[in-house]
Amino acid sequence: MHHFLAGHCERESAVTCLVREAQEEAGLVIDPGDVELAHVVHLVDASGYTPRMGLVFRARSWSGTPEIREPDKCIGWRFWNPEELPEPVVPYTRAAINGIRAGRLYTEMGWS
Repeated sequence: MHHFLAGHCERESAVTCLVREAQEEAGLVIDPGDVELAHVVHLVDASGYTPRMGLVFRARSWSGTPEIREPDKCIGWRFWNPEELPEPVVPYTRAAINGIRAGRLYTEMGWS
């Protein structure tokens, strides 16, 4: 499935996590000062699952060229026009992109 660069915080701030995951997963260097919150998705994947909060950030700049650093999890990096996203896309990824395009900061998924 298609997804944006993502990860889980490890007793660190969300922006520190973003900077670390970008380096670990794609070899990108991001200055924390070049990051802004773009969207929040609060979701429950299915009945009985623990709710999660996805914070989606926008990096205004970075250095490096995306490279495959976790071939067991990722087969390629590519930029897509949001109107031409490939299928399939991780559902909360699509929800975040749609929310950003609509000018919303927050989306809920799976609560009803």
